Amino acid sequence: MIATNASLSKKDASAALSAALDVITEALKSGQTVGLPGIGTLSVKATAARQGVRPGTSEKIQIPAGKRVSLKVAADLKKSL
Repeated sequence: MIATNASLSKKDASAALSAALDVITEALKSGQTVGLPGIGTLSVKATAARQGVRPGTSEKIQIPAGKRVSLKVAADLKKSL
């Protein structure tokens, strides 16, 4: 679909998408926020350590602190859905 919409060969479209995803990944790894016009904003948020329950056994487990990617959806996209 990208190749067709941008009038590119499939090879060029694949290379462009791969490069864009690499740049986004590196920006998120370095803690930057990434804006995707018309889609939303990607950011990394820290999660606190917490207690959880293992499914099936009801055993209480400790879930370590970590990071997750968050997407704040753009208002235009939200309205169109």
